[in-house]
Amino acid sequence: MRYAVIMAGGVGSRFWPESRSAKPKQFLNLLGERSMIQMTVDRIRSRFTPDRILVVTNATYVALVREQLPDLPAENIIGEPVAKNTAPCVALAARILRLRDADATMLVLPADHHIARPEVFLSVVDAAFEQAEAGTDLVTIGITPHRPETGYGYIQADERATERRGAFAAHRVKAFAEKPDLDTALRFLASGDFLWNSGMFIWRADTVEAEFARLLPDMHVLAQALPDRADPGFTTAVDTFYRSVNSISIDYGIMEKAGHVRVVPGDFGWSDVGSWTAVHELGRKDPAGNVDRSAGALFIGSANCLVKTSSDRFVALVGLDGIALVETDDTLMVCRLDAAQDVKKVVDALKDSPKDHLR
Repeated sequence: MRYAVIMAGGVGSRFWPESRSAKPKQFLNLLGERSMIQMTVDRIRSRFTPDRILVVTNATYVALVREQLPDLPAENIIGEPVAKNTAPCVALAARILRLRDADATMLVLPADHHIARPEVFLSVVDAAFEQAEAGTDLVTIGITPHRPETGYGYIQADERATERRGAFAAHRVKAFAEKPDLDTALRFLASGDFLWNSGMFIWRADTVEAEFARLLPDMHVLAQALPDRADPGFTTAVDTFYRSVNSISIDYGIMEKAGHVRVVPGDFGWSDVGSWTAVHELGRKDPAGNVDRSAGALFIGSANCLVKTSSDRFVALVGLDGIALVETDDTLMVCRLDAAQDVKKVVDALKDSPKDHLR
């Protein structure tokens, strides 16, 4: 049977001041009336009933997930006691699913991405499931690039080693590449065989467990010791597991070293919503390119700006270009949109501040 696993443990520091330790990016309504995690679940509901959707999040956020996704069974929401990157999350989820269903196949999704064309996305997911279920491939979804993006990792596809899955192709993966500089990104785009790495994966649970046994054997042994989700000792066992394993990503720990990896390309309006710049890019714009997510801002001689407020306070922008203004109950943040990635530096600077603007 097919299952979805949503990874929802991130902190979203580039979305300060809205994203705080008590309510990070995936629980915010950044692009509409629904939070990022709610939108993620909404787009897969036609393929997965609530009992076949698992959410792995920080233990601090379990109650928040239950509040935002009330139709998911409580036992399908698993809390991580500490953050250890994505490989332990996948190992845990694969173990839980294998104990439930020996033939489980799993889709692994981040909780905080945007997809403009969900039906196309689901068609790509269907093709990736077919590929994963047909053998022992680990399958990832690659995004057809439209620009020389330096903020994403890349996947090089071998188009000479291709299997057809309906209208889609599953290419053998030649290589994974880290986030490139601009010159390298331009070469990737010109080559025609590089895709953006979406961080979405599909595989049989037993297939990925076999790769853990081969490539991360210590983590695999610890994961195999985890009891069934219904066991009274499950939470304690998860705590022991997380405090014993190394922090490592599924990309570096498994995908870059595995022998049978395929990528299914897709073009469905994907964004990882990595900063306030993405909120501006994806928002509804006025003729001057301004995005207003407030009670009603006034833009005088201003263009390509973003205003997002949580109060009824009136905001006027005069003579500005490419500016983001974000207001919360206790904070006002203003930055250039082309420097929005540096908002994370504010979070770093505030870690030792006596004033608490991070919770």
